[in-house]
Amino acid sequence: MTAILERRESTSLWGRFCNWITSTENRLYIGWFGVLMIPTLLTATSVFIIAFIAAPPVDIDGIREPVSGSLLYGNNIISGAIIPTSAAIGLHFYPIWEAASVDEWLYNGGPYELIVLHFLLGVACYMGREWELSFRLGMRPWIAVAYSAPVAAATAVFLIYPIGQGSFSDGVAGVFGGSLFSAMHGSLVTSSLIRETTENESANEGYRFGQEEETYNIVAAHGYFGRLIFQYASFNNSRSLHFFLAAWPV
Repeated sequence: MTAILERRESTSLWGRFCNWITSTENRLYIGWFGVLMIPTLLTATSVFIIAFIAAPPVDIDGIREPVSGSLLYGNNIISGAIIPTSAAIGLHFYPIWEAASVDEWLYNGGPYELIVLHFLLGVACYMGREWELSFRLGMRPWIAVAYSAPVAAATAVFLIYPIGQGSFSDGVAGVFGGSLFSAMHGSLVTSSLIRETTENESANEGYRFGQEEETYNIVAAHGYFGRLIFQYASFNNSRSLHFFLAAWPV
């Protein structure tokens, strides 16, 4: 009896890393956009939580009258906020190493600019990650396209509006959450429609008013969204999902 031994092709460390990053078998899909998204969103989230709890008062108007926004300085969950960067800084890029000390950076509202810039970069990468996962699964790109609406809204109020006003001190918040949920739900439905037509017809033509059958596969949408964030962030029940969308304050 003759035994034939074949040498397995050795994959480089970089090759294994690339395969792991782009694998759709992971519990959470990472993707190349995720390589940039994860550290930026973690930074923005961490600084937001710390600043919301313990940031000292900020000279928001540049007139040496600091305004407090953190919990440790007399605010509660309702009145607490991240105080925007001082008007004295204007639109200047103000990283922590540009200040003479950390105390000066905090006094001028440096955390706000750090949070905004990391947040905008992170959510833009999240949009790219949605497109990347859709592409690798052979899905249509409407999820990323719909998500671009809340990204554009957040960019408008956190970046474009301050540019027009000449200062980050005139930031506006509260537009990202509600538009995000609506856009994600609609795009997930559109991307998981159950085709009842031929390839030469639009999938939308297969719907008949009042039909009893479902028009989209909520299980597929649930699985897709669960790999973008985590399993329990998505709904596998249509009724509870629509109740959440109706009850969420916008």
